[in-house]
Amino acid sequence: MQDRGRMGGQMSWLGVKIAGQNWLVEMADISEVLSLPRLAMVPLAQPWFRGVANVRGNLYGVVDMASYLQTGSASGENTNRILLIAERHGFNTALLVDGVLGLRDARAWRQDESNAAQYFDDQDVTWRKLDVVDLLEQPQFLQIGI
Repeated sequence: MQDRGRMGGQMSWLGVKIAGQNWLVEMADISEVLSLPRLAMVPLAQPWFRGVANVRGNLYGVVDMASYLQTGSASGENTNRILLIAERHGFNTALLVDGVLGLRDARAWRQDESNAAQYFDDQDVTWRKLDVVDLLEQPQFLQIGI
């Protein structure tokens, strides 16, 4: 039986940087990680909606996660990446992050008692869990128009 307060299961997690914070995204929620492609701007869109990217003939709406989470905006550096949301979710969405920190095995990490979506690794570094399903169900996330 798994210990309460630890990341469970055999899930694979991708560590990403958003506005200077460490985040974990479940690998099953991502189909691909890419460098930021050229974007077509969308008029009258929310400031966090960066535009539309053409990825091998498929169009993806690109959301600047730092701006969406109201913690700034993506750094604009060469380390920026987009995470394509897995097709099983039914959305052609890409999440713009400041950088990718690699795969993480978070099974032994401690959960923050005051915040169920926050964890501490073995070096006491704070990581937050990005729940993609929850994100895709937020009405404000689905409404890109101003």
